[in-house]
Amino acid sequence: MFDRFSLADLSTRVLGAPMAGGPSTPELAAAISGAGGLGFVAAGLSSADDLADSILAARKLTSGVLGVNLFVPQPVVADESQLSAFESAVAPKAEHYGVPIGEPRHDDEWDAKLDVVCDLRPEVVSFTFGVPSEEQFRRLHDVGILNLATVTSVREGMIALSYGADALVAQGPDAGGHRATFDPLAVPPADSLDDLVSALAYCFDCPVVAAGGLGTARDVSRVRDAGATAVQLGTAFLLADEAGTNPVHRAALRNPHFTETVMTRAFTGRYARALRNRFFDDHDPDAIFGFPQVAMMIAPIQAAAARLGDPHGMALWAGAGFRNAKSAPAADIMRELAG
Repeated sequence: MFDRFSLADLSTRVLGAPMAGGPSTPELAAAISGAGGLGFVAAGLSSADDLADSILAARKLTSGVLGVNLFVPQPVVADESQLSAFESAVAPKAEHYGVPIGEPRHDDEWDAKLDVVCDLRPEVVSFTFGVPSEEQFRRLHDVGILNLATVTSVREGMIALSYGADALVAQGPDAGGHRATFDPLAVPPADSLDDLVSALAYCFDCPVVAAGGLGTARDVSRVRDAGATAVQLGTAFLLADEAGTNPVHRAALRNPHFTETVMTRAFTGRYARALRNRFFDDHDPDAIFGFPQVAMMIAPIQAAAARLGDPHGMALWAGAGFRNAKSAPAADIMRELAG
């Protein structure tokens, strides 16, 4: 039998939220884990080989515990006519940046990524957009991995635990990046994080991690009082020295002209929170459900905007409390959050 890790084992009960697309680096995961928390490698839409490389790189940098986040495969919800209409809507933007529309595809190398985590055995694996099968949960349990399911409602928590999740990440409406709702066609719940944490802690006998909109020691203390075993923060680390946040994204987080965050499907085909920019204003009305196909279609536009230093052509993921993000070593940010 394996001596399974527990969230109670953390000397600092702070998890670094997985942030796919660049911000989550092996260096950031290692720094958070080295400071007594739990750092995450964000698999997102990366390849299985890249995931393996990132886990091994983080292992070389810390003797602390590590987590890996996986996106659960999504059903195809956008038909060809919807994708074609969206392509027509964003075609002028692609022409402006001198790039083609990306080719929508669906394979996320899910099975290969499960093989990687079972082989390399990070202490924790978390899931976004649903949960794996009972058999897949058992496979992870059998190699000693603690499994976290990200949920946005009590109903999703019930489903996750019935399939075999060990603990729940309660994601509130102010979270940056993607909302983790199981139903790819659903509008995410608007219930406050505090209410969600309290409800999950009351209904289920399992650890609950609070996530979404947290950015200060006072925020951390508040949700711990609501029943959270630990907290998970992402936006708070976007400006950390070890984060791989794109320079354009970093500058926008500090730019006083960016004053609010918005929820939109325009960048990926799933609801996600980002700084409001012209891409949102131009294309939120055209947005469709269709993750990850929409994300792949938009990817060349975002890459070109980043190369040109244009924050108005890319997703500037950020939680509602983005003004609390600070430029500092991750360990210093951890100490401040822990109070």
